[in-house]
Amino acid sequence: MARIFITGSSDGLGQLVARRLISQGHSVTLHARSSSRGVEALSAVPGASGILIGDLSSLSQTTQLAAEANKGGPFDTVIHNAAVGFRESRTITDDGIERLFAINALAPLMNVLLAFAVARHWPGVSSNAVSPGWVKTKMGGASAPGDLNKAVETVSWLACADVDEIGSGNYYSAQGSDDVHRAAGDEKIQEQFLKVCEEISGVSFPND
Repeated sequence: MARIFITGSSDGLGQLVARRLISQGHSVTLHARSSSRGVEALSAVPGASGILIGDLSSLSQTTQLAAEANKGGPFDTVIHNAAVGFRESRTITDDGIERLFAINALAPLMNVLLAFAVARHWPGVSSNAVSPGWVKTKMGGASAPGDLNKAVETVSWLACADVDEIGSGNYYSAQGSDDVHRAAGDEKIQEQFLKVCEEISGVSFPND
């Protein structure tokens, strides 16, 4: 049994993956951006081990969420999945960034860079990126052509598969069609990214 933390698991793909992993006997901690959504998530996902609260469009709340996750850890697997529906109204975050852009555009790009950087710095840790594809969730919308079940299966498999099977520093596509931008594998860009993260958050990347 693995201990797993899934961001953005109050709804959509994250919630489906949480249910799948719990049904397989794993201990899953959920995440929601507000207390009210947290209550709804726990009700919708019976068997969850707990829930952590934090709005990932806010740097301060994200930092606090990470601290709470560290207190509740260690986790065998962390799945960075958070996103918001594309129909949400335009909102500027406390950090001056449009909310939808911050969560749905900046965050996925940074997740790929982070996954590859972690794989390089921590060879003993399996760190990969995965694209679930354009699937029918609040984020994807009703017209999304991708197979939602394939997305759930792929993310769930990566969460628990043996490192010899999935490796590290890889990019997976649930729908079999996405290519990662070559810049994501550029070590200089990865290091620049880590430096910017440190400047913004005040948290340095641990090298051991």
